Amino acid sequence: MGKLVMGLGALLILEAAADAKTIRVKPGPDAGTRLQAALIAAQPGDRVRLAEGVYRLTTGLSLDVHGVTVEGAGAGRTILDFSAQEGAGEGLLITSSNVWVTGLTVRDTRGDGLKSKGSDRISFTDLEVVWTGGPKPTNGAYGVYPVSSTNVLVERVKVRGASDAGIYVGQSRNIVVRHSVAEYNVAGIEIENSMNADVHDNVVRHNTGGILVFDLPNLPQMGGHSVRIFRNRVVDNDTPNFAPEGNIVAEVPVGTGIMVMANRNVHVFDNEVDGNASAAFMVIAYAKPFASEGYHPLPRDVVVRDNRVGRNGFAPAFPGGAEIAAALGGMLPPGMWDGVTRWTSAGKSHSDTVNIWFKDVPAVSLGLGRADASPATARPQPHVAPSAPAVAEPAAVVLPADQPGRG
Repeated sequence: MGKLVMGLGALLILEAAADAKTIRVKPGPDAGTRLQAALIAAQPGDRVRLAEGVYRLTTGLSLDVHGVTVEGAGAGRTILDFSAQEGAGEGLLITSSNVWVTGLTVRDTRGDGLKSKGSDRISFTDLEVVWTGGPKPTNGAYGVYPVSSTNVLVERVKVRGASDAGIYVGQSRNIVVRHSVAEYNVAGIEIENSMNADVHDNVVRHNTGGILVFDLPNLPQMGGHSVRIFRNRVVDNDTPNFAPEGNIVAEVPVGTGIMVMANRNVHVFDNEVDGNASAAFMVIAYAKPFASEGYHPLPRDVVVRDNRVGRNGFAPAFPGGAEIAAALGGMLPPGMWDGVTRWTSAGKSHSDTVNIWFKDVPAVSLGLGRADASPATARPQPHVAPSAPAVAEPAAVVLPADQPGRG
């Protein structure tokens, strides 16, 4: 039998179950107050169920209770509308673990759409995050944004219009991003400063750049490695870069297919890559000065193999790209490595062997040598790969058996 609970001046209807309860919320006046009250009232094992309709919210929501499911009636049916949001916070910020968010559309947040921080076993499934005004630098930075989290699942999610990355997983471990669509963002999908990630069976189209695997300095977790990018469709990434000035992705050239920067043991295979004007595959060093002790700015042990590659590299938009393409007959080959093997940090010079392995596609080294070299000094020449990959493919990511929403 159900019971009534008062919280924050809002009436919540709790339906008792054998080992958990369902808190039902409907749209209407004071929807934000009532929904936040439900998230506060929830206990581990509870389900916060949002009825179909539009919830017009003026402030962001937060959840800090472990083991809660937030469930709508389906993307496009349950809509959290933040178009009148005050401030620049997230739509929903989750700082607890064993949480599943599913069946919602999040619309027009001032900040990020859905964010988890410090979570373990966090799942985002069957969701949509969209900025309805089209690509604009005033849109929120990230659509779905797990950061500093472990055991991350992003599945059947669609993001459109993020001014940084549609689906971004940063400083996290054990990650699966699959069966999702990212379009009209600056970056479609980005894996940054993270370890052990599988990104597969996604459609990534009409972004500035398709799939990015980065490692950046000056962050609590550095040394990203062991990423597999496979069975994705990365096509027609042609949206002009609309990132706010100063953002690292503001430097991503329009028409980038798959880019690996300063990350280790990244395997890119069995993808369809077509219609990307700058390049199909870009493998580059982090070229800016940095002071992070232990940071390694070079990509290492990158394998690009067995992909289905169409027409790419026909109008490269990065500095010096047009000149390099002209020197190569008017078009870049599918694979491009900047040729950097040396860098300087803390006044000392460093070098390393990178092992960039392209299989079955032509590739070029720009021959820059140093991370701080000007693109004007590029001396493009065919890249001669090692005879075989230097390291084995990373193991498949396995999420815990009790991961919420795990299919």
